Amino acid sequence: MKLQINLKRIIDNSYIISIGAKLTGVAKELATRNEFSKYFIITDSNVKPLYGDNFYKALRLSRNKVYLLSVPAGEKSKTRKTKEQLENKLLKLKADRNSLIIALGGGMVGDLVGFVAATLLRGIPFIQIPTSLLSQVDSSIGGKVAVDHPLGKNLIGAFYQPKKVYIDITTLKTLPRREFRNGMAEVIKYAAILDSKLFSYLEKSHSMIINHSSQNILHPSSFIHLIHRCCELKKMIVEKDERETGLRQILNFGHTIGHAVESLSGYKLSHGEAVSIGMAIEANISTALGMLKQSEVERLIQLLRLYELPTEIPSRMNSNKIIELTYHDKKIQKGNVRYTLLEKIGNAVPRISVPKNILQRSLSK
Repeated sequence: MKLQINLKRIIDNSYIISIGAKLTGVAKELATRNEFSKYFIITDSNVKPLYGDNFYKALRLSRNKVYLLSVPAGEKSKTRKTKEQLENKLLKLKADRNSLIIALGGGMVGDLVGFVAATLLRGIPFIQIPTSLLSQVDSSIGGKVAVDHPLGKNLIGAFYQPKKVYIDITTLKTLPRREFRNGMAEVIKYAAILDSKLFSYLEKSHSMIINHSSQNILHPSSFIHLIHRCCELKKMIVEKDERETGLRQILNFGHTIGHAVESLSGYKLSHGEAVSIGMAIEANISTALGMLKQSEVERLIQLLRLYELPTEIPSRMNSNKIIELTYHDKKIQKGNVRYTLLEKIGNAVPRISVPKNILQRSLSK
């Protein structure tokens, strides 16, 4: 005897990315939403005094059941243990499926909090308010939420889309210089894989962009172009491949080697720094496979260096250990590590298998 359960359906996970929103305006907009029973703002110890406390106060002006939770800043908080601690607090505060979870912070906060929202009570609505350049151009969009594992980065997670993303560009004013560079690595990645015109713009405008960062001067028009274009490119990819079954893997350029290097550094290297190294190595792999001209590799490496990003593996790191860690990558298929490689600036190809001897040669350059 057999029974078939018919569950075919279309789920609408559409949402709006609001670029240029102000945190005070976001608080007022959320206060008008009557469908939420409680509001849980979750941030980290760096963002809390900068924006969390005031955002909490602004929302409390109109809503009584608002709670502010914080975790220690840094990638080392992106763990199952921290996730469990947040879940315990939320359950004690009687969070329910009509609550709203607000991820206020950088990429670590968005990934961690989004994963909490995805699994607590089998799913609670959440929104992203990214405050770092990296999270504004990349990690807050697309619904990939996760925590790290000792064997690798983002190995435990889910696809869970936010209800909305609010990007307040003025939060970049308080971004440390290193965190600005961290985000620029992802901007360069988008240009390298999808947009040669953006790549050229980054080459021509690097002095202006770097000077704004170093002097803590922010001209929104300069950054709205970068952020809007990166969001536009990611939107295009995610709409075609939400679950990363094919085309979306193009966004992993620099990340296979990068995640291994980041993990091996004990997260002393930032995500952007590790991805920058990964892009340089994976561009060299592309050349070794006959896909990419050497002049294009040099152009990419030059751009990374213009934005003060590293392009070489730290001397203390063992190349064999890096290769070993890539075999714990979540994108591995049938025992094979799949790379996204470049054919030219602005054009990448996902799911390429790379012989180990070419990997070792590229890592030892």
